[in-house]
Amino acid sequence: MKNTASSHGCFIAWQAGVSRKPTKHSLDARERLLRIGASALSNSELIALILGTGSAQKNVAALATELLNEFPSLRHIRGLDPKQLSKKPGIGSAKASRLLAAFELGSRANHANPDSDPVLNSSAAVDQHLRPRLAHLQQEHLLALCLDTRLRLKRELPVAIGGLSSCSLRPADVFRPVLSEGASAVLLVHNHPSGDPKPSPEDEQFTHQVEKAGALLGISLVDHIIIGSEGYFSFNDQKMLLVAQDGQKRIFNTLANSGKKSTKK
Repeated sequence: MKNTASSHGCFIAWQAGVSRKPTKHSLDARERLLRIGASALSNSELIALILGTGSAQKNVAALATELLNEFPSLRHIRGLDPKQLSKKPGIGSAKASRLLAAFELGSRANHANPDSDPVLNSSAAVDQHLRPRLAHLQQEHLLALCLDTRLRLKRELPVAIGGLSSCSLRPADVFRPVLSEGASAVLLVHNHPSGDPKPSPEDEQFTHQVEKAGALLGISLVDHIIIGSEGYFSFNDQKMLLVAQDGQKRIFNTLANSGKKSTKK
């Protein structure tokens, strides 16, 4: 989903009297960041720097403070839908895009593995890899993880945003981008904003459709994992995958079982 501001929209905002000049508050925060580092700045100062400018009614410092006061934590702001955030007074699509992009970049930097691609050889490994990004989101996000023969993550592909019951999803929506990546296997992951990871009937139906389509294409669905704040659910762990698959699924099960044994020692 793209959420971009049109040049016409920016022109209207300028005509409405939005100042493009940085305020004294933002200049002071910028100078302190350059002098002693970003860690010295408060949350409101960091958000103000990202927003850049205020609105016709409020300066950027007031906008940042108002945003922090409205939500209990940065995690809740990060989990907002772009359209929902852009509707906040004084924010708009351009500021919402910058703020959410900053959150995403920080998350990627925090969880990046500089040495190698992550090996997703168990449901627990997948949960550990994606929980920080998915568990807090207020909309369902469905991801397709492209894996190689050693179950290393080759590419993470966003498939859809919104509940599976409300999206007209087809297996083709998963496999069209997956095929272009040359993946040996695919792993589906999505979140439940309710916190309960138990699969819905729509989750089960879609999983089995993808599983059967993958068998025809020669790309194994090794698992579908649902992440919620209360835990996670694995179709593979619960033996709910229908198609008898070779290679990948056996490798996944073997590695998953060995991983479980090693954690008990």
